[in-house]
Parts: sequence; C-alpha cells; structure tokens
Amino acid sequence: MRLEKQATVVSTSVAAVLVLIKMTVGVLSGSIAVLASAIDSFLDLTVSLFNYFALHNAEKNPDEDFNFGRGKIEPLAAVIEGTVISLSALFILYEALVKIAHPREMSFMAESIWVMLISIIITALLVTFLNYVANKTNNMVIKADALHYKTDLFSNGAVLMALVLISMTGEQLIDPILGIGIAIYMIYSSFPIIKEGTLMLLDASLPEEDIQKIKDILESDNGSTDYHYLQTRESGSDIFISVHVVFNVSISLYDAHLISDKIEAKIKELFEDKKVHIIIHMDPYDDSEINEIEDV
Repeated sequence: MRLEKQATVVSTSVAAVLVLIKMTVGVLSGSIAVLASAIDSFLDLTVSLFNYFALHNAEKNPDEDFNFGRGKIEPLAAVIEGTVISLSALFILYEALVKIAHPREMSFMAESIWVMLISIIITALLVTFLNYVANKTNNMVIKADALHYKTDLFSNGAVLMALVLISMTGEQLIDPILGIGIAIYMIYSSFPIIKEGTLMLLDASLPEEDIQKIKDILESDNGSTDYHYLQTRESGSDIFISVHVVFNVSISLYDAHLISDKIEAKIKELFEDKKVHIIIHMDPYDDSEINEIEDV
C-alpha cells in the first residue's frame, strides 16, 4: 500500500476514535465548543474516507476512457474537503449564536477537559505523521488533510483553554464566543485548500518560478535555436508540459530527437517527486507568428 493511502487509513482511524469520545462528552456536557469539535471530527472521518478512495482511483493507470489518468481526483478531493470545512464552520457559527441567545449551563466539566486534552495529544501525533508524508510525497490530498487536522489542533487547544476558564470563572458566555472564533478560523483555513484545488481543476499553469526554471533550461540548450508555445499544467501528482522547440533546418531528425530527450531529462530533474509528461514539438523554423495569424 502506498504511503499516501496508509496516511488516509491512519487519519480515518484517528478521526473515528475522536468522534466517539467527543460526541459522547459534547452531548452530555452541553458544550457548544466540544460539540463543534465532535462535528468537525466526524467531517474529518468522512473526508479521510473520501481521500482514501480518491487516492485509490487517482493512482490507476491511464486507460481508454481516461487517457491522461485520473489525477484530477486529488484536487477534486481537496476542493470537497475545503468546502466541507467551510460548511461545518457555518453550522458551528449557527449553534454558537443560538447559545448566546438562549444560554445553557454546562456540566461534566472535568470529563470535557480530559477529552480535549487527549484529543490534542492524539491530533498532534497525527499532524506530525501527515506532515511527514506530505513532505515526502508532495501529495495535494495529504497536504490538505494535514492542514485540516492542524486547524483541529488549534481549535482543540482553544476549546481546552475555554473549558478551563469556564470551570474557574463560571462564565458560560466563553463557550459560544470561542465557537464563533473557531468557525471563523476554519473558514479562513479552508480558503487556500479550495483555491489550490480549483486552480488545478481549471488547468492553471505552474508557478512562475517553476516556469522560469523550464525557460532557463530551454534557453541554455545549444542544440536548438529557439522555442515557443510553452504550456504547463498540473493534475494531482502529474505535471504536463508542452513546448515547440526550433532546430536548424539542416539537422537530422535523429539528432533533434536526441537533443529533445536531453531537454526532457533536465526538466524532469526539476520535479523529482512528480510524474512529468513532456511533449516537445520539433520545428524546422519558428512558425509561431504564422500560426498566430492563422488562429486570428
């Protein structure tokens, strides 16, 4: 089993445990903050399951129906995960406002504090593991999952602090106010996930610094004379690059092909943790202006 899939299995198992203990104490204590954390963990469980199946399908080889593979399942999963985080935040916000309008006394304070303390320890270990997998594989789904659980880590810490303050001061208003703060933070954290996944689904080009590195390789090649129509896009763990490279009209096809292979090898070295697919069109002259006129 790939390391990425192992990570989703671990995160799913952890989320299931956290849902069970948080939901039990959240319902018994009447704490909006604990209940919000339980709902967030339940969504974590759902998203982690979805991520597992997304990675399972994304790694399938190209076939007659999907010639370029299923890599876009990964950014789709990231967009769905970010959306789920945002929707859960809105629900938490609603529950917090209801509690402000209709205050309720909290109970089982000691149990709630212990549950949140245990949750912080478990979540911290999970975030460390997911960050390790994300750094090693550079997988977008795992990055989103790691960020998601990192927000949980901060929110769990905030809930624990609130419970301690409530038990010391008896001020019940701390609970819904904290719930509002957690909801706002969750929405703020989900935006980069949704943005990155959406850009990938829309075939946005690679970052400017990566494109410049590719251009540097093309411009430093002595075997070709020029290049044009450089196009790039990313799909999950796959990068697709297309470019027209201009050669001297007298060069043999064999020699032009050898030079193109060298260019491909150098570009692939830039993205060692990705699957790079490069198409080099070998032109005997610069036909970019002619093609532009024909397009118009």
